Amino acid sequence: MLNKQAKQIDLETVDSNRNQEQSLHLFVVLSRAFNWASAHVQKDIRQYDLNPTEFGVLELLFHRGRQPLQQIGDKILISSGNITYVVDKLEKKGYLLRKPCPNDRRVIYAELTQDGEQFLQDIFPKHQEKLAEALNGLSSEEKEIAIVLLKKLGKSAQMNFADK
Repeated sequence: MLNKQAKQIDLETVDSNRNQEQSLHLFVVLSRAFNWASAHVQKDIRQYDLNPTEFGVLELLFHRGRQPLQQIGDKILISSGNITYVVDKLEKKGYLLRKPCPNDRRVIYAELTQDGEQFLQDIFPKHQEKLAEALNGLSSEEKEIAIVLLKKLGKSAQMNFADK
């Protein structure tokens, strides 16, 4: 009886160690893949005299329309202090402008100017092509599977983080 329990404990330890090793390997592989894909994106974005954060703000406004400044940071994962700096730079470049909310003076919206809209219409299709090139190591079906699995992983990691 004792021998059977010892074997069970050994199997559980082996499974736990294997899970930890797989998790570490997965993290390393995901990080490397992300870094290389990001390198492609950053190289593409730099040619337009933008950094990834500036491009993220422009892309958000291009696809979602005007946004409250307070919510932009949450949507593209940057701090509110950094948003002010980025919006200032994009405003100086003529790509966006600030507009006060008519119903709430505390809320300021950012929206693309005509120049900003035209700029994104010109560069975004090229950007999508570069992104597709960076990710062409997967078939369409594999990309769909990866999307599902990575969403699942992200939600789980977020839930585990909130619980700790």
